[in-house]
Amino acid sequence: MQKIIRIGTRDSQLAMWQAKKVQKLLEELGHQTQLIPVKATGDLVLDKPLYELGITGIFTKNLDIAMLNDDIDIAVHSMKDVPTVLPEGIIQAAVLKRANYNDILLLKDNEEFMSQPSGVIATGSLRRKAQWLNRYPTHKVEGLRGNVNTRLQKLEDNDWNGAIFAAAGLERVGLRPKGAVNLTWMIPAPAQGAIMITALDKDEEIKEICAELNDKDTEICTGIEREFLNRLEGGCTAPIGALAFINEKEEEINFKGILLSRDGKKKIEVSKKVKVGKHKFVAKDCANYVIDKGGKLLMMEDEGIEKQFAIYSTKKLSETQKKLLPTHMSVEDSDFIKIRFNRIAPKVIKEEIENVIITSKNGVEAILNSFTSDELQFKNIYCVGRRTKKLIEQRIGKVTHSENNAKKLSEYLSKELKEQEVTYFCSDLRLDTLPMILKANGITVNEVEAYKTMYSPAKVDEKVNGVLFYSPSTVESYMQKNTADKIAFCIGDSTANEAKKHFKEVQIAKLPTVESVIELVNLHFVKE
Repeated sequence: MQKIIRIGTRDSQLAMWQAKKVQKLLEELGHQTQLIPVKATGDLVLDKPLYELGITGIFTKNLDIAMLNDDIDIAVHSMKDVPTVLPEGIIQAAVLKRANYNDILLLKDNEEFMSQPSGVIATGSLRRKAQWLNRYPTHKVEGLRGNVNTRLQKLEDNDWNGAIFAAAGLERVGLRPKGAVNLTWMIPAPAQGAIMITALDKDEEIKEICAELNDKDTEICTGIEREFLNRLEGGCTAPIGALAFINEKEEEINFKGILLSRDGKKKIEVSKKVKVGKHKFVAKDCANYVIDKGGKLLMMEDEGIEKQFAIYSTKKLSETQKKLLPTHMSVEDSDFIKIRFNRIAPKVIKEEIENVIITSKNGVEAILNSFTSDELQFKNIYCVGRRTKKLIEQRIGKVTHSENNAKKLSEYLSKELKEQEVTYFCSDLRLDTLPMILKANGITVNEVEAYKTMYSPAKVDEKVNGVLFYSPSTVESYMQKNTADKIAFCIGDSTANEAKKHFKEVQIAKLPTVESVIELVNLHFVKE
């Protein structure tokens, strides 16, 4: 039976267009396909954390995870969004023939403002902003984020003179207006206008199929551009442009690259021509030229500028988690909640317990602080959260059933354990949701206070734009010393419900993980 190729894609209009293009090409070659939109960011079922695998791309990470979890066979990306170092086990399987690589200016009125000192244009790209300010230093550049349709609407709703877009994106979805101006002087992002297909390195069949779609000229040119980017800044956020194209008549590759300061006041340019086949060291030579001209110093100077956004995490973040945030965002963190384990009486586990409920990793640690795993006699263990489940199964035993939140778990148990008894290992501060629902359905709940949750709030600076919350208790702790005039980014529904009592704007992560909360922040403050 022929293999059905599962095509992973984001679900935006542009991403779906690109995926459908790949789908059409594969079906023309006689392959059966299935489109799989991937929304959520989840944890890999692997021993190593995501950062050790190099998964850093805000727009590609969810698809990388889906592929490594064997949910999809290939992923379709805007190549300019793909990190220059792919995750371990994933390879670039093909690049389609490149479309228009230029940036374009969409005007609200006409081009007269370009000769005037007070022009205002919008873009969410540091590269476009820096190049525009370098050419028009008296103009003002406004931030513009969101998907294509959102940005077009913002342009319509604001009194800007214009906004900058990638030509290929608008052309692919049929939204390029007739009056758009080609910015031929602006050097595009590396690989702009190209579509990349990724696959698992071990999947030989899929690699052979994808090879049929690969455009060699585009592969060569985008490869040079991405190597230039990688050698210059290795994944950091910097205004870098690169363009390589093949002059077929002369059989040579033309390359030009640029690095600017974020304010556009300084720039270093480089250009080089080499014969096709002699291009192996083009990217390296051009990157070295920029570095020798002070490129590293220029980027280091920019690291000292004031950050564009500021967030505060109510839980200490690891350095690797902080690296998931863009460099134009400052982050502060402290533990707003501190945990103290209680000594659980031996009589609690003297005999086998039929049904046990554990709703957090703290609960697991608290139990194991009083008893060894061999002493525990738990027949059925019910828990909340994927990570709690993983810890239980590593340290105690098999989990009978888990849900993403306490409400869903209580609803499940209400059907499964009617008239039975459960032992709930909890904190002194806990939501009433679970015990209330269980008791209302005739289930006896024996609560064991396994640990104490203590507030430890810190005063948050007024300049902070958003606060990250991981439990209702972190919200309560925060409110003891702070005001709710910021955006609340919450790990789940229970936390969000508490935040909504105080904050006007509350956003909820798609999965109950710190990384998912961080991605929520990125998606809010970084353009698509």
